[in-house]
Amino acid sequence: MIDREKRLANENILKLLISFSVPAIIGMLVNALYNVVDRIYIGQMEGVGQLALTGVGLSFPIMTVVIAFAMLTGVGASANISIKLGQRKKGEAEHILGNALSLSIIFSILITIVGLLYKDKLLMMFGASESTFGYASDYLGIILLGTIFSLTSFSLNHCIRAEGNPKRAASTMLVGAVLNTILDPIFIFTFGMGVKGAALATIISQAVSTIWVLSYFLRGQSSLKLKVSNLKLDMHIVKTIFAIGVSPFSMQMAASVVSITANTALKTYGGDVAIGAMTVINSVVTLIVMPLFGINQGYQPIIGFNYGAKAYKRVLDTLKYAIMGATIIVVIGFIGVQAFAPQIIKLFNKDPELVAVASHGIRIFLSMLPIIGFQIISGNYFQSVGKAKISMFLSLLRQVILLIPLYLILPRMLNSITGVWLAGPIADGTSSIITGIFLFRELRLLTKAHEKVELEAEVV
Repeated sequence: MIDREKRLANENILKLLISFSVPAIIGMLVNALYNVVDRIYIGQMEGVGQLALTGVGLSFPIMTVVIAFAMLTGVGASANISIKLGQRKKGEAEHILGNALSLSIIFSILITIVGLLYKDKLLMMFGASESTFGYASDYLGIILLGTIFSLTSFSLNHCIRAEGNPKRAASTMLVGAVLNTILDPIFIFTFGMGVKGAALATIISQAVSTIWVLSYFLRGQSSLKLKVSNLKLDMHIVKTIFAIGVSPFSMQMAASVVSITANTALKTYGGDVAIGAMTVINSVVTLIVMPLFGINQGYQPIIGFNYGAKAYKRVLDTLKYAIMGATIIVVIGFIGVQAFAPQIIKLFNKDPELVAVASHGIRIFLSMLPIIGFQIISGNYFQSVGKAKISMFLSLLRQVILLIPLYLILPRMLNSITGVWLAGPIADGTSSIITGIFLFRELRLLTKAHEKVELEAEVV
């Protein structure tokens, strides 16, 4: 058994979780900077920052679709790889890795072609106005050309983390994000390319990340080998990848639909400035929530490996510490947002109207932030142990079952964009309660399974 597998099986859980999660948290924050840095620089464009920022925000639904397919392959493959490594089936883990790469390439090509063909029609459907359409179209047109880089690097990065090498996974995202931060002001302002420059900087940076992640597998640095023979799609493996990956995929696709629904209400009751405000709010939400997804990525291989090895006590301990860590993060974020909302908004754009609308909106929208950590970590647990149906239901609960109807109903009831802001906390509170019910039942089953294993060990 290789050193990384020994760590997953034997090392102190808290120490192991920290060592896996901290690099993942850094990596997720760094990855989030791709979009956030773009928006900060774009918002500072002289005279047109607010409109350009809104235009870039309108591309969010399509960019979310790219992330959805990356999650489908990356999360689905990584969870299966962790379980196979826990079962000492390295060959099967390598086959999953090869299929994940093939799926990433296929999905990238399809998204690029379809996206470019229907880009303009989609942007108008998403709420673009005459003032913002040009910025949205320019930005998205270039971003779509780099889909193969963003999707492939994101998917394979999950696989690196699944085999127990979170530092390399984090460095992959760090390289791209740092480069993007350097290139953004050069292309946007020095070369005078505006939103096109921001998009070009992003895809160049993602291309470098892709080269970095492929070199890890091709140069023998990984315990898993990327073999040409494993690139041929095996329908059984594809099904196992999709079975687990469909939950985060559905959640991201739902996020795209949610974004479209929200934009429609925002445009109706607040115009372009309201959409711009939501663009900024989503950026702040991303920075707060990404560490939670980092914890998810950090604990996934630990839980997947130990669940496969029937070390249920280690699974329980990992989940407990993960929820505690996530709660601390969101409470800090909640305090920051409530205390310094205007100052945070001004980092993106200083237009008085946008600052006023966004500051009011973010305080309401994130009023249930302290319980979001529990909901996100708990929902991901079911995904990590291969219980895809429960995970998918919990993922869709907030986004589809609750949030979309609330976006459609509340703004009309109140005849105000306040209805959009209120939809978030209502959905968060309700979904957290239901998630808690599912988790409580699961913890009882897991505790019984642990007691059974302990009893069998004593008999032997």
